[in-house]
Amino acid sequence: MNPVARISLIVAYAVLALAALGRSSYQISTKLSEAPVPYLISGVSAALYLVIAIALWRRWAGTALVGTAVELLGVLTVGTLGYIESSWWPDETVWTGYGSAYGWVPLLLPVVALVLLVRERTARAAASSTPEVAR
Repeated sequence: MNPVARISLIVAYAVLALAALGRSSYQISTKLSEAPVPYLISGVSAALYLVIAIALWRRWAGTALVGTAVELLGVLTVGTLGYIESSWWPDETVWTGYGSAYGWVPLLLPVVALVLLVRERTARAAASSTPEVAR
């Protein structure tokens, strides 16, 4: 993966981790009984963002790939359920409205990350299966 793209992803995930952690910490510590599911989902998203940032930093491609796939599934599920049955979500999560409160970054970021990670994995697999030419 391009070093600039990798660092950009790490920074984006670290910033989202901090934002989601701040939001969920406040919500969980002050008003968990009002909307436990949304607040706990925000906490889970913060932890997931942190895991993905660390995986990208440490070059744990498999962990980053699984983490971003789980993230995308979460954003799509929570976003869709929020529109289908809004009464299930008495308050917003990081992923409500497909991450609209965060400029749709929670929806776009895993797509970009998945594309880059899959391209990197494919290129690595192709390079390792290509026989070396004898000199």
